[in-house]
Amino acid sequence: MLDAIHSFFQQALSSPEQRDNPPLTLELASAALLCEVMRADYDNSEAERAALKQMLMARYRLNEHDVSELMALAEAEVDDAVDHYQFVSLIKQHYGYEQRLELVNLMWQLAWADGTLDPLEEHRIRRLADLLHVSHSDFIRSKLTQSPEEHAHDHDTHGKGAPKRP
Repeated sequence: MLDAIHSFFQQALSSPEQRDNPPLTLELASAALLCEVMRADYDNSEAERAALKQMLMARYRLNEHDVSELMALAEAEVDDAVDHYQFVSLIKQHYGYEQRLELVNLMWQLAWADGTLDPLEEHRIRRLADLLHVSHSDFIRSKLTQSPEEHAHDHDTHGKGAPKRP
């Protein structure tokens, strides 16, 4: 079974133009990178899994069954992947900067889904943002805007009560 999934995913990534639905390969690549973030802290919490499922359903307008299948495919591919090149290169080839930045935003949301940000998750997101050619300033801005602390304030303060710069 896993060999069939792996074969399907390898074919889809190596020749997306031969598939009937090319965006599906981008969905798989995006889901795989999000799975990498979810697994970075070695704690696959139910909160993170549920958040990932909701993200994929909303972003790609898929039903629950399709998202479960997409997550299974992505997790299987991440297990077999040596590095992130196959995922990142496909995304960079087809996504503009704003779409790549939105993917980084989703990574931060996923990392915070269990209520804590593990240093391993932060490191993984930094590494993936670099590979996706998202600028450091946008990486930091994304981190700050997606943190629960930022959402808890009414945006009048930043950090430890210091006024937010214009």
